[in-house]
Amino acid sequence: MPADAAPVAAAAAAGEGDGAQQQGGWAMFKSFASRMLIMYFVMSLFRGNSTPSTQQSKDGSVAPVATRPGVNIFPKGTLMNLYVFINDMEVLPDDFISHNQPDWFLEDIEYGEWYAGPNKDSTYSRDFHYTVTEKAQNNGTLYAHIFLTKDSASPIPSSRSYRKDSVIYRSKAITKYKRREIKRTKNLLTGETEVANADLLAENETLRVEISSHYHPNLTLNIVDDHTGWKEGAVPQPLDKFITFNKFGDYYPIVYFNDYWNLHADFMPLNSTVKSIDFRLEFAPISLFRWQMYAAQSMRSQWSQVFAMMEDENNDHEQDTFKRALLDTNPYLLGLTIVVSLVHTVFEFLAFKNDIQFWRTRESLEGLSVRSVFFNVFQSLIVLLYVLDNETNTVVVFSCGIGMLIEFWKITKVVNVSFDTQDMLYGFIPLKFEERSSYKESPTKEYDRMAFKYLGILFVPLLFAYAVYSLIYNEHKGWYSYVLGMMYGFLLTFGFIMMTPQLFINYKLKSVAHLPWRMLTYKALNTFIDDIFAFVIQMPTLYRIGCLRDDVIFFIFLYQKYIYPVDKRRTNEFGVSGEMLEKAARGELPCPTGGQPDASGEAAANLSPPPPPVTDAAEGKKDK
Repeated sequence: MPADAAPVAAAAAAGEGDGAQQQGGWAMFKSFASRMLIMYFVMSLFRGNSTPSTQQSKDGSVAPVATRPGVNIFPKGTLMNLYVFINDMEVLPDDFISHNQPDWFLEDIEYGEWYAGPNKDSTYSRDFHYTVTEKAQNNGTLYAHIFLTKDSASPIPSSRSYRKDSVIYRSKAITKYKRREIKRTKNLLTGETEVANADLLAENETLRVEISSHYHPNLTLNIVDDHTGWKEGAVPQPLDKFITFNKFGDYYPIVYFNDYWNLHADFMPLNSTVKSIDFRLEFAPISLFRWQMYAAQSMRSQWSQVFAMMEDENNDHEQDTFKRALLDTNPYLLGLTIVVSLVHTVFEFLAFKNDIQFWRTRESLEGLSVRSVFFNVFQSLIVLLYVLDNETNTVVVFSCGIGMLIEFWKITKVVNVSFDTQDMLYGFIPLKFEERSSYKESPTKEYDRMAFKYLGILFVPLLFAYAVYSLIYNEHKGWYSYVLGMMYGFLLTFGFIMMTPQLFINYKLKSVAHLPWRMLTYKALNTFIDDIFAFVIQMPTLYRIGCLRDDVIFFIFLYQKYIYPVDKRRTNEFGVSGEMLEKAARGELPCPTGGQPDASGEAAANLSPPPPPVTDAAEGKKDK
């Protein structure tokens, strides 16, 4: 990726108003790595928990460790009946079951059978059309109450056929409270805003966040096919939260509400306008290993809150990205993507290192666009102010701030900066900028001026057109936000044209030897990796186009490197040129490096600097 486009691409994830969120491959890899780490800890608990210990029960007391392994109360092959009730009651009254019919009744389910059911996979499903109660419409909660009984048992406590060890009861809230940012934006010309926002703002002008109930149209109920000899008080976390023991030390079958594959983006609001909802409930067996995988994921959200890794919305979005990659991507391509993401991290570090090293050791500015360095500072400043105005998380703000400081540091390498309180810049900045002689006395300065002149002819009309478009069709919080949003959107869309001055200077000088090729190569490789991620991960079209345009710019650089031969008259940092080495090989000049040149004109010690010149003091001492 070209250097000028880096800060814009880094802040693309913060673009709420423009909808240009960057779904980078690094975010997916980080999510995958965190999940693998959690799985490692869970499996280590299995391996290391050989010594019995006390365990806290659900009522807060310490449960003693059982002396014998427990057995599953439901043996393999037990016939079961399923009762499902959907309502807005968190706790069911004692006589509720006897006076109400279940919303779903399923009988003669064989425990441990994997090839039953209509599809011969032991999966049963039911589509519900539920009429929402007034309580649920007013930010209430809907619950699913599950009774799983042996075939001969009744879930009604007052019934003669009721036996406590033959009935499993579980409940779960099928709605979830989600935060939604209230964008207090409006069209600056008409003063109008979206209808949904207008209603909320009319209720409370200080409202910034709406917390409302949401539901997902799918819910899966799994029963774990497990007959492990668990001991009460010795079950590792977090599995102990799902295994219930009776007074004899035997355990009930594990019934698990599996909502792992429910994407947060698919949740739908449940408010006063929703009269009824449609959703599907599935019942299916699951193996112990797969259930351990899902149980391990339940720890992730708890750990994220403890360590404050991310904000809730960003965390949900990251999880959705990871799950979509698992659902929609070929496993081989997904594995390749994870490996490539590691390489992307290495290249990103090497590009950063070589960029700093190039400017730190650069003495001559011949062939480099100094104006582009100043424009990159302006671009980084716009990006930082934009992410601050949109209240982005601290990680993105810190990244943009570091990028801007590096661009400011580059200014000190291309011009001489000094403090001057007498003649202040713009009347209030006590700084003085002086062009370096290697830039002022070379034709690069004139070519740089010509490039920005031609660029301005194209740049200004595009900026004016985009500003008019954004003012008419987009909503903004105010004029300050409008200016920042307009400049940010323009830089994101047309920022690649800022690389054209360097292309123009290369064309005029007929040379590319002055470019930081190592840094450009690493950034280009990262851009190609971004192209792979663009096909694997869901991304905005604008970002995919951005990856393509960066590829085009780099290929133009490669074409210039191909058509412009190496300038053998140019000297390196040791004052040695290729022309001098060729003459030394022919015997016309002494070898400038002190070594013996070979047939190709290369010296054997061409990496060593020439000997230092003899000073006048040294000459006098030698004569004495």
